Formats: sequence, structure tokens, C-alpha cells
Amino acid sequence: MARINDHYLKLQASYLFSDIAARVDAFAKANPDTPILRMGIGDVTEPLPAACREAFHDAIDEMGTHNGFHGYGPEQGYPFLREAIASGDFQARGCDIHAGEIFVSDGSKCDSGNIQEIFSSKARVAIPDPVYPVYVDTNVMAGRSGFNVNGRYEGLVYLEATAENGYIPSPPKEAVDLVYLCFPNNPTGACATREQLSEWVEWARRHEAVLLYDAAYEAFIRDGSIPHSIYEIEGARECAIEFRSFSKKAGFTGVRCAYTVIPEDLVALDGTGDRVSVHKLWNRRHSTKFNGVAYPVQRAAAAVFSEEGKAEVRRLIDFYMDNADLILGTMRELGFACAGGTNAPYVWIRAGQSSWDLFDQLLDSTGIVCTPGAGFGTCGEGHIRLSAFNSRENVEEAMRRLRDAGLTA
Repeated sequence: MARINDHYLKLQASYLFSDIAARVDAFAKANPDTPILRMGIGDVTEPLPAACREAFHDAIDEMGTHNGFHGYGPEQGYPFLREAIASGDFQARGCDIHAGEIFVSDGSKCDSGNIQEIFSSKARVAIPDPVYPVYVDTNVMAGRSGFNVNGRYEGLVYLEATAENGYIPSPPKEAVDLVYLCFPNNPTGACATREQLSEWVEWARRHEAVLLYDAAYEAFIRDGSIPHSIYEIEGARECAIEFRSFSKKAGFTGVRCAYTVIPEDLVALDGTGDRVSVHKLWNRRHSTKFNGVAYPVQRAAAAVFSEEGKAEVRRLIDFYMDNADLILGTMRELGFACAGGTNAPYVWIRAGQSSWDLFDQLLDSTGIVCTPGAGFGTCGEGHIRLSAFNSRENVEEAMRRLRDAGLTA
């Protein structure tokens, strides 16, 4: 009989979202006349930019002609998109990244989960806490951990992000091979300064570790002193991989387009101690296991870099960040200590009690659904996350309900 991968059995059940769904369902049945406001969502709500829609339509029409039809495209992405990304997202910020170092995909979630495949199953992994769960689960699936004990997996190195360190973890004192970083952070909304990122790059080069840098929310950075890319830091080409996405910046969550940057300078050791190009390994993996993003989708993504597209994306970002301003201002007015909300679409709120207790209090008294921080790791306990991805009407109504309920820290 076929054997399964036993490492999958170490995974904890997705209790966070199943518990949320169960509690919300019970509230809805008991309070059928109370509209529920879901303020924990990480999905965008506003329509695709017009420039992207127009490019999408044009590409579909093009596909309806013999001369314009496209079958299988290059797995790494069409040159027009890779070149637009290299120029618009990196070279414009002084980053030495060229089109050949960019791999287009259908999601940064997929890439950040799949990247671990090209590294040894014995690699030591460091992961922030709280954290986006994909980083943890995919390494558990690959066998780089033991079992979950008291909310943490044996064998993984956890980097604590707390109020005391501004939710920015420091490099570990013990040796590790791979480190996941996410800035602006999901769930805390914290952003690393240039000095903090420089410390990470220096540490990684000194220890010959690889930084797996998730910059899916970089478009929400408003502070001009905060880097948008790890490659703004000198030396990062030698030690970092960066993941980016069109999902949140341009509303592509239902369209699917993202990309990963792997500089040609990045190397790692094989079993004999020889240095191997990580870029070449990912190119081999990508070509073998991925068939490319649809041509019309890539045309729509390229439109993000047009003058019209850039203006529309800025308006989208401003819309969501105005929502974040409302949330952050209200929660601080009510006496809560918060992070995020200024350079990220998430507001991370210190509950002053258990995450689930405040979740229940908000739901029962206001009909508002948040995300309990405990679902992101042990350091997330005592926090909740509120999301700016919503209509203005819903955000304003949610903040009114919080004030009317007399919620205080």
C-alpha cells in the first residue's frame, strides 16, 4: 500500500479560521437582525484598475486572432512584464536587479511556500513569531521540524516580535540557514528601517544564510525613509530572495499574478561543499513544475506600470490607507496600543486580554469580526488584527459601533 508523507500529520488543524467561522455562525443565528462587519479579512474589496481591465480586454481580443494568439508562454514570464518589473519596481529605486532575475508566478503565497524545495531538508529555519502561517507549515511538510509542542514546532527557530522590540525581530544568536522576513509585516503591520535591514543583510552574509524576504505589502509604505525592497541594502544580492505580488497593490487576488526575484549572485552549498547558483536551481524547478501565468493576466499586470496604471494604483493604496487611518485613530482614541496602520493595511492591537476574549467581546457587543492574534503564533496572543481592506462605509460603521459600545482598553 502507498505510504503518505508522515510530516503532514504534524500539521495543526486550521483551528483559527474554523473557530472564527463557527463563532460567527452561532452569533448570526442568535442575532439575525444584526449585520456582521468582517474587519479581519486580508482580501481586497475594490475593483481592478481601469488600465489593467483595458489591457486584459485587449489581450483577450488579441488571443482571438491568428496573429495574436498565444499558447504556452515562457515559464519565467513574458519579457515585457519582467522588464517592466525590473525597471519600475527595482531600477527606479536604485536596485541592481535585471529582468532575467525575475520569475513571474500566480502568487507570492505559492512562491514563498515552494522556495524551500530547492534547499536541503536538513536546513535550519528561523521564522518570526507572530507569522504568516505558510512559512511554518511548508517547512513542517518538508520535514524540517518535529512535532508541535505548546504552539511551536520543535526544530524551528522562532524570532520573537513583541511590543518591546517594536515587532521587529533581531537576528538569531544560533546558526540557521534560512530566515523568513516579511515587511511591511503580516499580521503586525510593522516595517523594518534601513538600519535594521542592513543589520539583517550583514548578519546573513557573515553567516552565509539566505533571507527569504516577503515584500507583498511594500506598496503601502508611505514613509520615504523605509526601504521598499531588500535590494536597496548593499550586499543583499548575495544573500536574499524577494517575493512580491500584484494581489494587494493592484487588486489581483482573484486574477493571480506575482513574482520572485533571485539574483544571479546568490549561491548555496551542495552536499559536497561546492557553491551552486540558487537562481539556476529555481529556474529549473520553475520550468519543471510551473506552466506560466496566462498572457492576458501578464498584460494586465504590465499595465500597472503605465502612467495611468501607476496613478490608479496610488488611488487604491490611498483608499485603503485612509481606511487604516480611521481604524488606527479610533483604536488609539479608545485607549489601545497599536502597531501598523501607517505603512501597512493592517492594524495590530494589544488587547489587554486574551485574543479570543476580545474577539468574542467585539462580536457579541458590536457584530464586528476581527482576527485573533493567537492564530499567528504564541507571540500573537493578547492581540487582534483589524484590516483596512473593506468599503469606507463598513469601516466607518464599524468604528461607530466600537465607540457606541463603549469599548476601552
